[in-house]
This record gives sequence, structure tokens and C-alpha cells, in this order.
Amino acid sequence: MTRQRERYGQFYEDDFGLGALTAKLASATTAPDVAQALESAAEVAADCEGEGAVELGADIRYLLDSGLPDETLRAAWLAATHERFDPADFGTDLHGWLTRLAELYPSRPRKRPQVYWPSPPHPEFAEEPLREAVVAEIRAAAPELRRALAHSGAGETLPATVPEALEAIAGQADGETGLRLFLRILKVWAVPVGKEQYDRLMELTSEVGYPGPLVYDGLDIQWLPLDPTRRDRSGDFGISALSARFATYWEEPTAREAVALAATFDDSAETPGTAAALLFEDASRLLNSPLSADTVTALWLAASDRGLDIDQLGIDGRAWLRLVADVSEERLRDVAPSYTPVVGPVRAALTQPVLEAIDAATPELVTRTISPHRLGIPGTAAVDALKEVVTHADPDLGYRLFLRLLNVLSVPLTTNQYAGYRALGERFGYGASHVPDVIEHLTFEN
Repeated sequence: MTRQRERYGQFYEDDFGLGALTAKLASATTAPDVAQALESAAEVAADCEGEGAVELGADIRYLLDSGLPDETLRAAWLAATHERFDPADFGTDLHGWLTRLAELYPSRPRKRPQVYWPSPPHPEFAEEPLREAVVAEIRAAAPELRRALAHSGAGETLPATVPEALEAIAGQADGETGLRLFLRILKVWAVPVGKEQYDRLMELTSEVGYPGPLVYDGLDIQWLPLDPTRRDRSGDFGISALSARFATYWEEPTAREAVALAATFDDSAETPGTAAALLFEDASRLLNSPLSADTVTALWLAASDRGLDIDQLGIDGRAWLRLVADVSEERLRDVAPSYTPVVGPVRAALTQPVLEAIDAATPELVTRTISPHRLGIPGTAAVDALKEVVTHADPDLGYRLFLRLLNVLSVPLTTNQYAGYRALGERFGYGASHVPDVIEHLTFEN
């Protein structure tokens, strides 16, 4: 049987299949009996309008068809359920329990909904490379997993071969089933996972189309010290990202609450608090610069496409920056109390390349108006404000805001221009999707 790979993130928000079932059993306040365990299985199967039964049935069938001995399956099952549900307590072995589930949730293909637009291709990840990758991650985590089991006292009751059982499932039954059971066991036994392994797990699960929370929710990640100079984030950040949030419809009732929400948007690869640290750094650089309140106001209104009219709300441009900095500090006190907000050195060596990029685009920018149908802002005012930021505050922030302005004004770009903008973004160390997310849609063939 070949697993029907999907973009699982389109169906599920978190875990599914046997991973979700073992999670439910592990979190039960009292040890479930058979009826309660079957009820949990029904809940997993009912997910996504009943399509959860597809993954549950596939996982079960892979284990049953693997030929693995009962003690191997039982070791992984007991570890994944935190020893909350042992079929042996109810007179059956693991194969018997899985057979009962298989009768309720037989393997079947997914129902194909009628669609009216092309869907993205399914993830293509050959089974053998997937199995090898999962086994490698299990082996990397095995020492910490053994320590966690021994420290919890489970080593006295669980088989000592839990890592080997996971390897056997991933290597001989199914890579995906083994991967999700492995992640479940890491979480339920609070096994510390280093940042490098976490990044590999995120990349691996992304390639098979898993939703991000399936990996990071509940995982004990050993984050690196908070450092806003790192560029683990794949997309935009700081003030430029905040302006983009306001450029689209937003439901937050107040500006403060909107900034507070943005300060929580750490990328899944980032140490918690990074989004706030980056916002604080951008706001502080502007506050420490000689830019006038009027210049800051013009800059914000242009980058946010008047998504938040601070001029109409009577908010001074510098007061707006102080609000952003204050809210960011509040967030940092909550999630990184030992971190002292800092403003790192300016990348002054890239000032001239950014000014040259702005100058080259100026003929297009000055002929356009931001928000032309409501309190329009001339493109010339936005360009002047951008140059002040680049020259007197920070070329990095200036470049990010320049990209935002190209987006706001829908400036058409040739493929050569776009390639040049990406190259400059790489010099700043931007994430892989930063420049594409902001301006790739503006590109046309030369």
C-alpha cells in the first residue's frame, strides 16, 4: 500500500491519525477504558468532516502489515500514550487492539471534493529517503529520550527499547507514522530538542506537508539566546511587517492591541520574543535619529497605505514609535524577562546600494500617489522620507520600507530588477521568502 500524500496543512491544524489518538489518550485525566479509547478514536476519525479516518486507517494498516513483533509496537504505543492506555490491561495485545481499530477504520482513499481552481501539487517525498531521514532524527534524539524516560521513572515500566521501536516503525512500517509517533513521544516525555534538530524536523515535516503546530506545539525546544541580528525568519519583520499588517483589513479595536498582537508573531524558527525585539529595534533606531515627527508620519502612512491614519487620529509620528517600542518591551518582559532590549550596529556599508536602488525607482515612484482616493500622499514625499531613513537611521529598515512602497504603489518590475532586489536582500541576510512575498507579484518578463 502506498500512502496517499496530501498537503495536510489544508486539512488539519495539528496532529492527526495515530499521533492524534495517542495524544488524546495521554492527556486523559484518568486512565481510559476500552470504551473511552474507542470514543477518542472516533473523535480523531471525525476530524475534517470525517476525513480524519483516512489517516487513522492508513496508520493502523501500516503497523499491522509491517510484520513487526507485538513488543515493538507495544513499546512505542505505551510511550506515545504516556502509559495511560495499555490494551494488555483489557485482555488483548497491541495487534489485537489495532485489528479492532482497523475494523472500524479500514484503509480507504480520500474523498475528492469538487474544486473550481487548480490545487497545488501534493508533496512528493519518496518513502525510502523519508524513512532514512526519520530514523536519523530518532537516533539523534535517542540519548535525551532515554534520559527523559529514566528521569520520569518510566524506565522501570516501559521497555528500554523505545527508540529502537520507533526506528523499526519508521524504517520498516511507514516513515510518516514513525515520524508522528516520534514527535508525540518527544512531547509527552518532555524530551529537550536542540534548535538544530528542531530546524531539521520543521524542514522535514514541511516537505511532507504537515501543519507547523504538529511539530512545535508542546515540543521542548532548546531555543538559542534571543538575538535580533539573527535572520531565522523567512519573511518580513519589524516596522515594515507591522505596516503591512495595517495595510490590509484588521479587526483589532485599538492601535495598541494591534501592535501587541504583531509583537507576538515570532516565526516558527525564532526564539520567542524575537518579533518584539525586532520591532523595538526598528522603533528605537527611528526615535534615536534626527527624523522629524512629520517625516515619520509620512513614512508610516505610505508604508501602511493609510491602513492606520495616525495623522487623522491625532497621533504624532514619534509618539507612535514610542507606543510601538513600549508595547514591544512589555512583550519582552513577559516572554524573555532576562533579555535587555538593545539596538545593534547599523549596516552602514549598504547605505549607498540602497540609495541607488531608490534613485533608480524614483521616476516610477514620484508619478504615483499613495491612497489617491483618500487623503493622498505624493510619491515624492514618500521617497524623501525613505532617503532620510536610509541616510540618518538604518539602511536595512529603509530598504524593507522601500520594498513595501513598491508593493503599495504596485510598481511593475522587470525580472532583472526583481533579481537585483533579491540580491540586495540576500546581502542584508533576509529570509528566503522575504523579498518574494513582498514584490514577486509585481514582476513581468523583460
